Amino acid sequence: MSLGYAEKLSYRADVGTVGMSEIFDTPEVLQQKIEELAIMIQKSKHLVAFTGAGISTSCGIPDFRGPKGVWTLQRAGKGVPEASLPFHRAMPSLTHMALVELERAGILKFVISQNVDSLHLRSGIPREKLAELHGNCFRELCPSCGTEYLRDFEVETIGMKETSRRCADTKCGAKLKDTVLDWEDALPPKEMNPAEKHCRTADVVLCLGTSLQITPACNLPLKTIRNGGEILIVNLQPTPKDKKATLVIHGQVDKVIAGAMHLLNLWIPPYIRIDFVKLSLSHSPKKKTYVKWCLKIASIHGQRAPLAFLKSAEVSFPERPDLKTAFLQKQPFYLKRETLRKRPFKMLLTFNFSDGCGCSCTTIEWPINFQVTKDNFVRDKNEVLQELWDAAHKESDSGQHAVLERNVNPRSEVAIYAFVTNIRRYSGSEEVNGVVEVAPSSNRNFVIKRCSEGVNGSQTSQKRPKWS
Repeated sequence: MSLGYAEKLSYRADVGTVGMSEIFDTPEVLQQKIEELAIMIQKSKHLVAFTGAGISTSCGIPDFRGPKGVWTLQRAGKGVPEASLPFHRAMPSLTHMALVELERAGILKFVISQNVDSLHLRSGIPREKLAELHGNCFRELCPSCGTEYLRDFEVETIGMKETSRRCADTKCGAKLKDTVLDWEDALPPKEMNPAEKHCRTADVVLCLGTSLQITPACNLPLKTIRNGGEILIVNLQPTPKDKKATLVIHGQVDKVIAGAMHLLNLWIPPYIRIDFVKLSLSHSPKKKTYVKWCLKIASIHGQRAPLAFLKSAEVSFPERPDLKTAFLQKQPFYLKRETLRKRPFKMLLTFNFSDGCGCSCTTIEWPINFQVTKDNFVRDKNEVLQELWDAAHKESDSGQHAVLERNVNPRSEVAIYAFVTNIRRYSGSEEVNGVVEVAPSSNRNFVIKRCSEGVNGSQTSQKRPKWS
């Protein structure tokens, strides 16, 4: 995992209090507070979530002020802590996915994040309902036309500097910039303005896993108090805003949120990650008898963009023993061969996934016949990805794949494939050890009315939202 942003932050002279001791409410107190939290969520009319690094620690991403946080260890001369998996493979936590379900149920209206890990977007929070105050390590922005590009690899720069890519709009073509702020950068109005608006409108601001020390972001939740709203804080360390909060819960965020979701009778959807690859086969005749062809395996983000989820690829020809299997170990992946024009063959492509993926590999079959022209097609992206999501959800496994589109020209063929590379379920007993099982008091009635129902009145929140 690259912690360039964390290292950059560590150079600031004053980062507030670090290395604070963690506080844990007793089981009895925690149970009571979780019930209070569920009631307040249920009664809220405009709930806003304000999140910090503490909601991502269970994803393998270190926080900053905890006992093993980035700033804590660096102040002790121990350097940047190691992550448990590559940054680009980090999966959303139980809390991330619970927020997704609250949003789909119509309860959560907006999310304000201080994190740059892109996990809210990966989890399924709509971009228009998310303010990323400090940027996103996986998002690029065109400064000319304003188009955003969400990548599956970590952008190589920070501090809103130019990257190596350009805007894909042929009418623009400006150089893109990263979106991660440096210390001297003001919070962008595009993120700050909606964050302030929703905090003023909110009747409840739920602060999760944040020490509420970094200004000006930490003052946003206070805006709800001025309009009669309430602040709820879930954090293992005390914060400067505790005295102004209606409820302060000292417990692991995932455990607390799991308990509240249980009381609210809301499920926590699984996280299913789908990655993409672009396959291209270009060919040219050689004296009409043979064909020279070149296979390229590339990122959908451009030929020079890294395929972070692929470790290597293997190309074999099961019906053609005369054609040797090729092992592609280095990016960019490409294979050049020369074969008879009139002899079709079947090519098997085995993709070996990188560390952090849910399965080691998957294989697709690509029939090649240089004498037959294939049809072009573009399938509905949302429909295809929903099918993949459903299949992975049903099978509880990854590795499923589907072709999204194919474009055939006289001398080339290009196809875009989608792969399920991770699935993670969130059950209280499996994902969170010791999660508090809370039963509501007999005089409480937890009923959540969802925004959308099926044609027969069945709940539809288990479906993926529209894919962008």
